[in-house]
Formats: sequence, C-alpha cells, structure tokens
Amino acid sequence: MKKIYLICSLAVFLLIAAGISYFLIRDASVKVPANITLINQNGESYNFGEDKKIKLVEFIYTHCPDICPTTTQKMVELKDDLEKRNVFGKEIEFVTITIDPYRDTPELLQKYMNAFEIQNSDNWIFLTGDQENIKADQKKIREVAESLKFQYKDPGNGQFVHTSFIYLLDENNKYISKFPMGEDFDKQEVYEEIMDELE
Repeated sequence: MKKIYLICSLAVFLLIAAGISYFLIRDASVKVPANITLINQNGESYNFGEDKKIKLVEFIYTHCPDICPTTTQKMVELKDDLEKRNVFGKEIEFVTITIDPYRDTPELLQKYMNAFEIQNSDNWIFLTGDQENIKADQKKIREVAESLKFQYKDPGNGQFVHTSFIYLLDENNKYISKFPMGEDFDKQEVYEEIMDELE
C-alpha cells in the first residue's frame, strides 16, 4: 500500500513539475515581432523593432472601469521612482497598447494620458490603430497581444474581458517577466526587477 502511495505521489509531482516547466519554457520564448508598426498618441508611426530599450508593456482600453486605470496609476508612481534613478526614458520606456482601437483614437488616448497627468513624450508611448486602416491594425494589436500570451475578447457590450498581466521586455522585445495588473500590481517588485535588469 505504501508503495502505491509513493508511486502515485511521485507521478503527481512529475506532472506538476512538467506543467510548471512547460509554462516557464513557453514564456521564455515569447517575443514581440519587430516588424509591427502601430500609431502612437500623436498619430505618428511606432515600430517595435526600432527602439532598443527595455519596455514595460501594458494593455488597456480607456473605457475600462477598474483594472486598467488602476494599473496605469500604479505605473505613474513607478515612473516617478525610475525618474529619480535617471533611467526612465533613457534605458526603459513604457508602452501602453489599447485593445479597443476602434474607440481609442489618438485623441482619446491623449485625454486618458491627461487624466493621469502623463507627459506626452517618447518615454511613455500609447499605441492604437490608424483609423483609415483600422481592421488591419486591429489584427496587428492582436498579434502583439498573442505573442505575449495576453488574451482579450469583447462580449459585445464594449466591456472587454481580458487577462491581467503587464510585461517586461528586453531591448530586442523578448520576454523577461510578467506582473499582475490592478490592485495586485506590486510597484516595488516591478521596480526591483527593472533595476536588476539594467545593472
């Protein structure tokens, strides 16, 4: 009886270990395609292959009632800490991508930025699609999201259902780590991970 118990316990342990290994390997191979170009808050083109900086990537939609604005506010506080170390904009940039490009025009993204007192600069970029090419750009946004294993869906009422992680990428857009959004976003943990990566 003890032998069966040990064998079953070992089998369960191996299955759990295999599952954890799968997700670690899967995440480690994640990379945003460098050829994707979207439109920023000023209506200018932004290409993921051009900026050779570490990136903290956040997905939002401006009509989100809770988790998105909470995360953005915490990122504002994180930005302030990184500015004190003189690395924000020089060695790391923030990239916020809307998953609702039909409604989130560059003008609306600027209003969202203003609500959080985020300076309009190249250090924190807000991305959407070109309204004249919106279907194609919506596919590009989904390609970026899927490359990072971020999932979202509009159930038809304009209130998106989405996974709740933000992503730290290296200068080649390769995955470093991910962090929870909303109230579970630990500013200090993210700050330390960024500084460890920069040192």
